[in-house]
Amino acid sequence: MKVKEARRTASEWVKEAAAPHEEFVGAYLSGSTVDLTEDADLPPASDVDIMVVTSREEPPGKLGKFLYQGVLLEVTHLPLNRLASAESVLADYHLAGGFRRDTVIADPSGRLKELQRDVSRQFADRHWVRQRCLQALNKIRTGVQGLDPDASLPDLVNSWLFPAGITTHVLLAAALRNPTVRLRYPAANAVLREYGLEAVYPELLKLLGCEAWTPHQASTHMEALSRSFDAAAAVSRTRFPFSADITPEARAVAIDGSRELVHSGQHREAVFWIGATFARCHKILLADSPALIPAHLPAFQAFLTDLGLPDRSSIISRSREVLASVPLVEATAERILEANRAISG
Repeated sequence: MKVKEARRTASEWVKEAAAPHEEFVGAYLSGSTVDLTEDADLPPASDVDIMVVTSREEPPGKLGKFLYQGVLLEVTHLPLNRLASAESVLADYHLAGGFRRDTVIADPSGRLKELQRDVSRQFADRHWVRQRCLQALNKIRTGVQGLDPDASLPDLVNSWLFPAGITTHVLLAAALRNPTVRLRYPAANAVLREYGLEAVYPELLKLLGCEAWTPHQASTHMEALSRSFDAAAAVSRTRFPFSADITPEARAVAIDGSRELVHSGQHREAVFWIGATFARCHKILLADSPALIPAHLPAFQAFLTDLGLPDRSSIISRSREVLASVPLVEATAERILEANRAISG
């Protein structure tokens, strides 16, 4: 399917399912497909991200991923107060990219179009690029500092893994690239090569523990994850923010997409999302089917052991290494920012 057709389908869903609600303000597209041309093929492991803006201060829970007319959509509700001003959007590295281009697909009042024009005009301003980098750096610090050593294993893993993954977002923000979720490591690797900073990339992989991994290692853990994924998807009942990522509909992204990375030679780049998905599956199993944990925990533990994390204390120590990496990441982002000719001011 062409990107143009997928976007049209997304617009149809908004018109049919979101626009009739009284609190509906508008909708726009976000995520990795925003950077694709209309004539490009939509990658099989990609979904179309829709941000539905609502006047409710506490919007309904995330709808997540679902199939609509053959297109995998991911719908997130965003309260209008998150878009209070162009300045607040420009300082937010997750929000700003969605308004860099005109991706507004519904805007009854015209306010989203106006916001998009303001954000687009200032997106590459040096001040705002630096603010977005600083925001990501602060997320690393707060993520690690908020680690609870007594947390469940899935939560403990996430307290190390996601701050480690945000190191890539700092660099992507400096390069004016989309802070993609699943493909953050391939994207960061490409940026570092582009700016002659490829020596930094192994340092990012060391924070994961996969710098010396082989394709066989990644493939073995990928197949074990696929079994845990299917088990968790079958029993999932408790609502988590990520619940829609662990469903049969989302398998094409979480499992097939990661497998595609492994098979294409980007096995180390697949590790972050393999880890995130493993942790999410086990959080679901803990909540909804503890009896299944003995069958699947050894695979999760084997994955962590291969990352040099055989026990809880090693995960806590690794998180400290992530925190210690902040000066290197910040300095690297500054070098990218200074060399980036697209940045103004």
